[in-house]
Amino acid sequence: MPDIEFSTSSGTTPGYLAVPEGERGPATIVLQEWWGLDEHIRDICDRFAAEGFFALAPDLFRGETTTEPSEAEQKMMAMSMDQAEQDMCGAADYLASRPGVEGKGVGAVGFCLGGGLAVWAAASCPQIAATVTYYYVMPHGKPDFTKIKGPVLGHFGTADEFIPPEAAKELESELRAAGVDVTFHFYEGAGHAFFNDTNRLGTHNPELARLSWQRTVSFLREALS
Repeated sequence: MPDIEFSTSSGTTPGYLAVPEGERGPATIVLQEWWGLDEHIRDICDRFAAEGFFALAPDLFRGETTTEPSEAEQKMMAMSMDQAEQDMCGAADYLASRPGVEGKGVGAVGFCLGGGLAVWAAASCPQIAATVTYYYVMPHGKPDFTKIKGPVLGHFGTADEFIPPEAAKELESELRAAGVDVTFHFYEGAGHAFFNDTNRLGTHNPELARLSWQRTVSFLREALS
């Protein structure tokens, strides 16, 4: 099932849904980078489906994507957090109520902007029971970390020019101080967006991307079972 629309508290939101073979399994929402819901994010949903998950990426930019960093930044800064929160929580509710979805709650996985949004969703959406943040970027403030119920896994590169390790470690400390069960992995020599095999920064690292993916899938299977 590719493009769908699902209900939210303020109407409907478009998104991309990947369904596992057999149509049974755990579920996660997948949150986009600042480029929008592009082919890379759709591919990640498909990869989750191949691992036995339902995966739904809400289209936070409503069909718009870009390959220009300046335009991507404008879209990110113009994004309404109220709307994004409704989109994310609506996506989690949609998955939780879908026949065949198993386990306790829904996961949230995000990259760059989506990495920040995944943590926001964990603090805001009752259905989110486990969170994975890749190189967390959050330009719109922070949610109340004490409202996060499930565990949080983070992936960060030691050579990330956007999110230096000190900033990631500070975030880890803040989450821990808020009572969150948090585990951050730091990947030696990895730059920003090291997971993205289409990235324009030249920082994709296949080996570290593979390792982080194995950790992500194992973490979500265990946390949601």
